[in-house]
Amino acid sequence: MTQYLIAIHHPDDYDPAVQEDDAMGRDIDVLNDEMVSAGVRVFVGGLRPAGSAMSLRAQPDGEVRATAGPYLQTKEHVGGFWVLEAADLEAALAWGRKAAVACRAPVEVRPFF
Repeated sequence: MTQYLIAIHHPDDYDPAVQEDDAMGRDIDVLNDEMVSAGVRVFVGGLRPAGSAMSLRAQPDGEVRATAGPYLQTKEHVGGFWVLEAADLEAALAWGRKAAVACRAPVEVRPFF
């Protein structure tokens, strides 16, 4: 089976303390339980806001420069993700649809090589 990334996208000003309620938490828990029961969930993780990221860039002189903040300056960032094993893209998209509903956020589904 192919592994797929199911990525949840949040706006840069996303504040879980304000924008996530108990109902949303329950919906995500139910989805996680369903993924485990179906045997598709490999890994799941939530990420801290993009402002807490550190970016590393190799320099021509061989040094690696670390800077505070995300690599890309965008209006949205990945806020969390699942890695799933699914039979095909259609199955992964079905899980992605459920993630979009549970998380109340846009979702990206992408296969691994």
